[in-house]
Amino acid sequence: MRGLVEIVTRAADHALTLWGGGSPKLRQWEKEPGQPVCEADIAVDTMLQRDLMALAPDAGWLSEETADDGKRLEAQRLWVVDPIDGTKDYIAGKPGWAVSVALVEQGKVVAGILAAPARNELWIAQAGRGAQRNGQPLRTGARQTLAGARVPTEKLPREDADMVMVPRPNSIALRMALVAADEADIVATARWGNEWDIAAAALIARESGACVTDALGKALLFNQPQASAFGILCCAPGIFDEALNRLSTRTKRILARSPSPKGV
Repeated sequence: MRGLVEIVTRAADHALTLWGGGSPKLRQWEKEPGQPVCEADIAVDTMLQRDLMALAPDAGWLSEETADDGKRLEAQRLWVVDPIDGTKDYIAGKPGWAVSVALVEQGKVVAGILAAPARNELWIAQAGRGAQRNGQPLRTGARQTLAGARVPTEKLPREDADMVMVPRPNSIALRMALVAADEADIVATARWGNEWDIAAAALIARESGACVTDALGKALLFNQPQASAFGILCCAPGIFDEALNRLSTRTKRILARSPSPKGV
């Protein structure tokens, strides 16, 4: 685990250097409308692929910034990487971004790291061994009612007006980590998402005691052919049933209109 932590923190330090103290001067473009990418995404991805594949040459590779050739499906182990999760914040000079790395074995995450150097945070989890932030053990909160639950968001839909907004980093991985740290109670989405966005954070949250499923309450499996799942529910265990009931109702309506991810 030490070697993995060193690789991720080194890559995060490089990303921080390129970030320029919140004033990045990097070439940037859009992969698709609303999906920005910049030179740092590519540089960090290249660095991580070189070092992680040297650490575990038998592992497959899945990254937001690397074309997926499908060979990973034959591997017993897999690196799942988002070199900069929260690129919008990174480009805007805001600290809500992180380097996200997970190791998956037989569909399950066994190690996950989020390095958020602009926030001075290093989140680490190993399956069955708990999770920590900056060396301190994490434990999800004990909230029992959805009303009043803390949500990292900038706007609540009308049907969620009984919840409470807290500051929202652009990185969804960091939002999930806030649930692990009892700084939020719930993160929920009802849209198609990618494995690299949530793999590391899912383990960090789960090892902290949170419930983590897709938007219909199904267990998350990784290294799937589409490398995607519909939605995420990450929350304190005491509100899981109530949260799932609310989220799954709207999820079923959305899936009836859009049953598969774009491009798949």
